[in-house]
This record gives sequence, structure tokens and C-alpha cells, in this order.
Amino acid sequence: MQTNPPIAHLFSQQRPLRSIEFFPPKDDAGVEALRDTAAALRKISWDYVSVTYGAGGSTRERTAQVAHILKNEHGLTVMPHLTCVGHSRAELVDIAEKLYDDGFRNIMTLRGDPPKGSTTFVPAADGLRYANELVTLLKQRHADFCLGVAGYPEKHPEAPDLATDIANLKRKVDAGADFVTTQLFFDNDAYYRFVERCRAAGITVPIVPGIMPVLSLKQIQRITSMCGATLPATLTRRLEVAAENPAVVELIGVEWALTQIRDLYRQGAPGCHLYILNRTNSALALAAGLAA
Repeated sequence: MQTNPPIAHLFSQQRPLRSIEFFPPKDDAGVEALRDTAAALRKISWDYVSVTYGAGGSTRERTAQVAHILKNEHGLTVMPHLTCVGHSRAELVDIAEKLYDDGFRNIMTLRGDPPKGSTTFVPAADGLRYANELVTLLKQRHADFCLGVAGYPEKHPEAPDLATDIANLKRKVDAGADFVTTQLFFDNDAYYRFVERCRAAGITVPIVPGIMPVLSLKQIQRITSMCGATLPATLTRRLEVAAENPAVVELIGVEWALTQIRDLYRQGAPGCHLYILNRTNSALALAAGLAA
């Protein structure tokens, strides 16, 4: 059995890390398509990959399946997501132990969004309410778990203000989180301001920017409305002009993301985590652009 190394050790190499997020498909055909995507992306040297976790049980079994495929068939360092949604403490412990026994040492530790149809988060019976509680629980089970947590450059939608949101993030880090991965953003100044506020608050762990290349105007408007991110007016105008041509929209999205990533690297970001929605072409285009 292959045991993944902790991602935290990679940051000491003083180079920008490359990572990417996969989401579990809903059926067996989707799993085979994801296998093809992973194979196509093997030419890119990913430092690690993450696998999302469905709320309300929607993709939980697929998360484990995809994580196994990426780790055991493709030799990748994999960071499965784990959320508090719908789980008791005992269930979370059981999942954590299975991950550990299967050689996973990295977990993206999240409270999670309310299940579809719900507007507020309600913890399960004997469950956890906040991500910092999950960090504490996992670290108590295995101190060598490397735990990522989420940060929000433009504020979590449920937080009353940025100061409160950063205080919440500090609780997660103080509980034992090893690094932060941000929600997507399209204006790098939002990330730089966020890092400054985090450092001023005493958060010293690496803060990895999360980048999503736009693939569809309607899709990105829906995503940003849910996560609180802002679409710059310049980007919106470009996407509106090309809205009827998906290929051109994707070109615009990749170009914008490349500009972001190059600037982030120049300014010393510890890496970039790509949200590509399982789309091979976007990841390959970004990798090719960065190699130029």
C-alpha cells in the first residue's frame, strides 16, 4: 500500500506548488471519464490533488473511489475532502481511520455547505458545527495528519465581516491546520489583502490561492453568487461579448487565469490550486501557458 507524504513538507522546498481539484462523478461512466482525464493530465507534474466531498451523502462513496484511483493507479499525492455535514463524531472518526489505514495522510478539512435545499447549516446528532472542531478531532486521532482548511479572500458568505471571518480562520489554524487554500477569486489584490490581514492576525501557515478558469459565463455567475467571489467588470464584459461561443469563452477564461497565476508566482505565492471542474483542456492549456 502506498502511503502519501504530508503536503506540508512540500512547502519547505521554496517553490510554487502545483495542485488541482477533482470532483467525484455521479456514475460509473463518469468514473471512467475521470480515469481518462487523470491519464491525460499525468504529463503535468502535480504536487498533489484534492477530491471534493458531496453534502448529504451525494458523492461520499465516489470520493473514496476517486481518491483510491488517483493514489493507487496514478501514484498521486491525494487530499480527500472531509466535511462535518450529516456526520456524527463517531462517523467522522470512522472515516478518518479508514483514510489513515489506506495510506492517506492529507485531508481538506471543511465544515461543508448545507445539503441541497437547505439554507442554514445544522449539525448532525452528536456532530460538529465548525471546521476547527473537525481539525481538532482529526489531530487528536493522528497527529501526523496534514490538514488543509479553507480561506475566503472576499469573506465567507455567512460571516458578518472580514475581521470575524479571519478570526474564524485563525481558530482553524490554531487547532492544528497546516495550510490554507482559498476560495476562487479573479482579482489578485483581493488575495494579497487577505494574506496581509491573515499575517497581521498571527496566521503564519502557507496560504495557497485557489484559481478557477472561467468555462461559462452563466456557470461562473452562479458559482460566484454562492461563494461570495466578485467578477471584475473587465472580465465580465469580455465574457458577455463571447457568451455565444463556448470555445472563445474558455480561451478568455484560461488567459485571465494565466495572468493571475503568473502574477501570483512573481509575488511569491506558495503555489496555485486549480479548480477546473474535471475539464482536461483547461488544465493542459494552463500548464502549457506556464511552461512558455
